[in-house]
Amino acid sequence: MVASPNYIFMIYDGDGSEFGLVGPPGSDDIEATFESFYDDRGIPRAATAFSGRSDYQAFINNGVPAGGLFTGAEGIKTDEEAAIWGGIAGEQYDQCYHLACDTIENVSPEALDVNIDAIAYTTFHYAMNFDEFPELAAATSTAGAASVPAWTTDLATS
Repeated sequence: MVASPNYIFMIYDGDGSEFGLVGPPGSDDIEATFESFYDDRGIPRAATAFSGRSDYQAFINNGVPAGGLFTGAEGIKTDEEAAIWGGIAGEQYDQCYHLACDTIENVSPEALDVNIDAIAYTTFHYAMNFDEFPELAAATSTAGAASVPAWTTDLATS
Protein backbone atom coordinates (compact mmCIF):
# COMPACT_ATOMS: atom_id res chain seq x y z
CA MET A 1 0.00 0.00 0.00
CA VAL A 2 2.93 2.32 -0.63
CA ALA A 3 2.52 2.88 -4.38
CA SER A 4 -1.16 3.18 -5.28
CA PRO A 5 -1.57 4.45 -8.85
CA ASN A 6 -3.65 7.51 -7.85
CA TYR A 7 -1.62 8.05 -4.67
CA ILE A 8 -1.33 10.57 -1.92
CA PHE A 9 1.47 10.33 0.64
CA MET A 10 0.04 9.43 4.04
CA ILE A 11 1.68 8.55 7.35
CA TYR A 12 -0.10 6.57 10.06
CA ASP A 13 -1.09 8.88 12.93
CA GLY A 14 0.71 7.02 15.72
CA ASP A 15 0.50 9.93 18.18
CA GLY A 16 -3.25 10.41 17.76
CA SER A 17 -2.95 14.11 16.95
CA GLU A 18 -5.17 13.88 13.86
CA PHE A 19 -7.56 11.00 14.54
CA GLY A 20 -7.34 10.35 18.29
CA LEU A 21 -6.20 6.71 18.03
CA VAL A 22 -2.80 6.39 19.70
CA GLY A 23 -0.40 3.52 19.12
CA PRO A 24 1.86 1.91 21.71
CA PRO A 25 4.66 4.12 23.09
CA GLY A 26 7.15 4.72 20.30
CA SER A 27 4.54 4.82 17.54
CA ASP A 28 4.60 8.60 17.79
CA ASP A 29 8.36 8.54 17.21
CA ILE A 30 7.97 6.39 14.10
CA GLU A 31 5.41 8.84 12.76
CA ALA A 32 7.75 11.78 13.48
CA THR A 33 10.64 10.06 11.69
CA PHE A 34 8.54 9.56 8.56
CA GLU A 35 7.32 13.17 8.81
CA SER A 36 10.94 14.36 8.95
CA PHE A 37 11.74 12.41 5.79
CA TYR A 38 8.96 14.09 3.80
CA ASP A 39 9.46 17.54 5.35
CA ASP A 40 13.23 17.55 4.73
CA ARG A 41 12.53 16.91 1.05
CA GLY A 42 9.59 19.29 0.68
CA ILE A 43 7.20 16.43 -0.13
CA PRO A 44 3.60 17.09 0.91
CA ARG A 45 2.15 14.53 3.31
CA ALA A 46 -1.07 13.85 5.16
CA ALA A 47 -2.04 11.78 8.16
CA THR A 48 -4.08 8.62 7.96
CA ALA A 49 -5.92 6.96 10.82
CA PHE A 50 -3.97 4.50 12.93
CA SER A 51 -7.10 2.39 13.01
CA GLY A 52 -5.68 -1.13 13.10
CA ARG A 53 -7.08 -1.90 9.68
CA SER A 54 -3.74 -3.10 8.33
CA ASP A 55 -1.00 -5.64 8.98
CA TYR A 56 0.38 -3.63 11.91
CA GLN A 57 -2.60 -4.63 14.10
CA ALA A 58 -0.76 -7.68 15.46
CA PHE A 59 2.09 -5.44 16.61
CA ILE A 60 -0.14 -2.93 18.37
CA ASN A 61 -2.15 -5.74 19.97
CA ASN A 62 1.07 -6.82 21.64
CA GLY A 63 2.26 -3.35 22.66
CA VAL A 64 4.94 -3.09 19.98
CA PRO A 65 5.43 0.39 18.48
CA ALA A 66 4.19 0.51 14.92
CA GLY A 67 3.90 2.98 12.09
CA GLY A 68 3.94 3.17 8.38
CA LEU A 69 2.94 4.70 5.11
CA PHE A 70 -0.20 4.50 3.04
CA THR A 71 -0.97 5.78 -0.44
CA GLY A 72 -4.66 4.91 -0.50
CA ALA A 73 -6.89 1.97 -1.26
CA GLU A 74 -10.56 2.04 -2.20
CA GLY A 75 -11.01 5.65 -1.03
CA ILE A 76 -11.74 8.43 -3.51
CA LYS A 77 -9.19 11.17 -4.22
CA THR A 78 -10.54 14.64 -3.54
CA ASP A 79 -10.07 17.77 -5.64
CA GLU A 80 -7.80 19.18 -2.91
CA GLU A 81 -5.65 16.03 -2.91
CA ALA A 82 -5.36 16.07 -6.70
CA ALA A 83 -4.20 19.69 -6.52
CA ILE A 84 -1.44 18.69 -4.09
CA TRP A 85 -0.29 15.29 -5.42
CA GLY A 86 -1.65 15.20 -8.94
CA GLY A 87 -3.70 12.31 -10.18
CA ILE A 88 -7.41 12.18 -10.85
CA ALA A 89 -9.97 13.60 -8.42
CA GLY A 90 -13.13 11.57 -8.07
CA GLU A 91 -11.37 8.26 -8.72
CA GLN A 92 -10.14 5.63 -6.30
CA TYR A 93 -6.57 5.80 -5.08
CA ASP A 94 -6.24 2.20 -6.25
CA GLN A 95 -8.94 0.82 -8.56
CA CYS A 96 -7.43 -2.66 -8.25
CA TYR A 97 -7.37 -2.75 -4.43
CA HIS A 98 -7.86 -6.42 -3.42
CA LEU A 99 -8.81 -7.41 -6.97
CA ALA A 100 -7.12 -9.73 -9.49
CA CYS A 101 -5.60 -6.71 -11.26
CA ASP A 102 -3.67 -5.79 -8.08
CA THR A 103 -0.28 -6.80 -9.50
CA ILE A 104 3.17 -5.27 -9.84
CA GLU A 105 1.92 -3.51 -12.98
CA ASN A 106 -0.62 -1.66 -10.81
CA VAL A 107 1.76 0.69 -8.99
CA SER A 108 2.93 4.26 -9.30
CA PRO A 109 6.68 4.20 -9.95
CA GLU A 110 6.91 7.73 -8.52
CA ALA A 111 5.17 6.84 -5.25
CA LEU A 112 7.17 3.62 -4.98
CA ASP A 113 10.46 5.50 -5.43
CA VAL A 114 9.62 8.06 -2.73
CA ASN A 115 8.20 5.56 -0.26
CA ILE A 116 10.97 2.99 -0.67
CA ASP A 117 13.38 5.80 0.23
CA ALA A 118 11.19 6.80 3.22
CA ILE A 119 11.08 3.20 4.45
CA ALA A 120 14.84 2.77 4.03
CA TYR A 121 15.46 6.10 5.80
CA THR A 122 13.31 5.13 8.79
CA THR A 123 14.68 1.60 8.99
CA PHE A 124 18.25 2.90 8.89
CA HIS A 125 17.44 5.56 11.48
CA TYR A 126 16.33 2.97 14.01
CA ALA A 127 19.05 0.49 13.07
CA MET A 128 21.65 3.15 13.89
CA ASN A 129 19.82 4.59 16.92
CA PHE A 130 18.56 1.57 18.81
CA ASP A 131 18.72 3.52 22.06
CA GLU A 132 15.76 5.59 20.82
CA PHE A 133 13.41 2.62 21.04
CA PRO A 134 11.04 2.99 23.98
CA GLU A 135 11.01 0.46 26.76
CA LEU A 136 8.21 -2.01 26.14
CA ALA A 137 5.79 -2.51 28.98
CA ALA A 138 5.27 -6.12 30.01
CA ALA A 139 2.51 -7.49 27.78
CA THR A 140 1.97 -10.81 29.51
CA SER A 141 -0.45 -11.92 32.15
CA THR A 142 0.52 -13.79 35.28
CA ALA A 143 -0.18 -17.02 33.40
CA GLY A 144 2.38 -16.01 30.77
CA ALA A 145 -0.11 -15.65 27.93
CA ALA A 146 0.01 -12.45 25.92
CA SER A 147 -2.63 -9.95 26.94
CA VAL A 148 -4.09 -7.27 24.73
CA PRO A 149 -3.24 -3.73 25.87
CA ALA A 150 -6.32 -1.83 27.00
CA TRP A 151 -5.86 0.94 24.42
CA THR A 152 -6.51 -1.53 21.56
CA THR A 153 -10.13 -2.02 22.63
CA ASP A 154 -11.13 1.15 20.77
CA LEU A 155 -9.23 0.04 17.66
CA ALA A 156 -10.90 -3.35 17.53
CA THR A 157 -14.36 -1.77 17.52
CA SER A 158 -13.68 1.07 15.06
